[in-house]
Amino acid sequence: MLYDPHAEQIAVAIGQLGVWQTVAIVKSIALILVIASLAVPLSARAQSDDQAYCAQLSEFYRRYVQNAPGRRGDVEASVALEDCSKGKTAAAIPVLEKKLRAANITPPGGGEFKP
Repeated sequence: MLYDPHAEQIAVAIGQLGVWQTVAIVKSIALILVIASLAVPLSARAQSDDQAYCAQLSEFYRRYVQNAPGRRGDVEASVALEDCSKGKTAAAIPVLEKKLRAANITPPGGGEFKP
């Protein structure tokens, strides 16, 4: 077991607290741990959803706009496609939605992205 030079001071400080104060501290720590453990999966899921939506927009753009006959290269769209592939969804999604709408194509889900 590792030696903690502050363990004795902490034990003395806790010993000076009443039982209810100690219980309150333990409950507070437990609540913080629960909240922290729930926050990570929620943010990971939001990132995953954004990445999936960005991939869908990229597919739509490539299929219906980029590969359309007579279409010239679009630097802004190319950067957005690259950003999407690198996980920079907040930068890529609005550009791809705009490019699809400009080509009279409704983005999947109506294009209601809100970062």
